Amino acid sequence: MEDLFEAARIARENAHAPYSKFKVGAALRTPSGIFAGCNVENIAYPEGTCAEAGAIAAMCAAGERKITEVLVIADSPVPITPCGGCRQKLAEFADCDVTLILAGLDGEAGRMKVGDLLPGTFTSEHLE
Repeated sequence: MEDLFEAARIARENAHAPYSKFKVGAALRTPSGIFAGCNVENIAYPEGTCAEAGAIAAMCAAGERKITEVLVIADSPVPITPCGGCRQKLAEFADCDVTLILAGLDGEAGRMKVGDLLPGTFTSEHLE
């Protein structure tokens, strides 16, 4: 977990959060490596990007499509979980039993499974 934590921590430091001042970092483990992302705010609020989405984009740009572990970090007294949109994005690339580690700046604050994030996840089965 230390490698995921460090990747997410560094990404968080690079977040662009001049409006909310709430920096978030995310790191994804895949079979071949780790991909990180940070939140990027925009003055036109709906146009921002979440840390998880940034990490997923980096993973896809590298040709990866399978998440095996996730870590999300923020400086918050309560561990943060991915937003609703990012829950669906994670479900696209991670099996239900993939571990999601919730972290604060001092380390791990909790764990859950990706499948617990979004009951009733929209899947490819709905398109058949």
